[in-house]
Amino acid sequence: MPALCRDCLATFDAGARCPTCRSPRITAHPELFDLTIAHMDCDAFYASVEKRDHPELEGKPVIIGGGRRGVVSTACYVARIKGVKSAMPMFQALKLCPEAVVVRGRMERYVEVSRQVRALMDELTPIVEPLSLDEAFMDLSGTARLHGAPPAVMLARLTKRMRDEIGITGSIGLSHNKFLAKVASDLDKPRGFSVIGAAETTEFLRHKPVRLIWGIGPAAQASLEKAGIRTFNDLLRWDRRDLSDRFGSMGERLWHLARGQDARRVSSHAPVKGLSNETTFFDDTNDPDILDGHIWRLSEKVSGRAKAQDKAGRVVTLKLKRSDHSSLTRRLSLHQPTQLADTIYRTARGLFDQVGDQGPYRLLGVGISDLVSATDADREGDLLDPDAGKRAKAEEATDSIRKKFGKDAIKKGRALR
Repeated sequence: MPALCRDCLATFDAGARCPTCRSPRITAHPELFDLTIAHMDCDAFYASVEKRDHPELEGKPVIIGGGRRGVVSTACYVARIKGVKSAMPMFQALKLCPEAVVVRGRMERYVEVSRQVRALMDELTPIVEPLSLDEAFMDLSGTARLHGAPPAVMLARLTKRMRDEIGITGSIGLSHNKFLAKVASDLDKPRGFSVIGAAETTEFLRHKPVRLIWGIGPAAQASLEKAGIRTFNDLLRWDRRDLSDRFGSMGERLWHLARGQDARRVSSHAPVKGLSNETTFFDDTNDPDILDGHIWRLSEKVSGRAKAQDKAGRVVTLKLKRSDHSSLTRRLSLHQPTQLADTIYRTARGLFDQVGDQGPYRLLGVGISDLVSATDADREGDLLDPDAGKRAKAEEATDSIRKKFGKDAIKKGRALR
């Protein structure tokens, strides 16, 4: 059976250890060197970046998130062992793991590291479809001749370079379509390399729970369970038309996925729909100065992500959630796309003023959408705001200073509220 050592990248017939370096980190599979669709998922990405940048955190449970009223963005595997999960309320996470070190996220830093990882993937294939900062699909069809090695070897080399050159780890899923590649990447985290071949697909899925399907959340799972569908085997017993009648377009998709069929192609042109950041307050607040400070800080974060990705947005969105969990969302289309924190802030602040006093609020978010290339962003002046050009130049100077001396080298007064 074909086998690959993930440490020295040697290929050989399967064995318990690599005959070259004696490593036990072996991946063996009959179709190992024939499959070309991969999913790479960084391991606990935000937490891994923090541990890399702050060696004193090594070995400690680390949670990325806000105060006790916030939610967990991600957690390292030490914290996950205690039951901490992404999107879990922070107070609940700290009950499960009271010794955890809570770190506020640094989105600009994560974007920077993400771009380094993406550059390594781009060296393997031009067909990379990012799903988020820390995961992406890759189609390596036809790359064996270019690299002089099958896709499996190049993927192992990718994760080795990520560890050696960038200081973070990732897990690989390799299969014959996107659905199964994503399933595979979750089978052996962290630092995993899992393969699902075409010949084994039906048998592999048969007894797996349907929640394995990407996009099946609690509501969809409850709906399926009501129909007696808990496993892929249950799905296989349903007629295609009956599934479509019962679940609409999702039923058609389920019929195909039950058989391990996924015709979606990996696309390097999949659009990013928007960029946003939000914060949940420790205590509900209606204080206009506090809220204004948060609008500015969130606008700066969104602006930083947009600049890092060379994107600009035509629409600015403000999101507010009240203490009873009811939400208010306001949007405004701009006369030209922007990536400037000043423009995002002033637009979001204007939307907030339109909402009026409907608080107190427990959550505030700012975002941009209808994204385009930054090439055409912020090019026109604003006749109604003659000082806009001066502020744009000041922001450009601020960005240069921060790039040279760090993000805390210069702050606006409103950021301290």
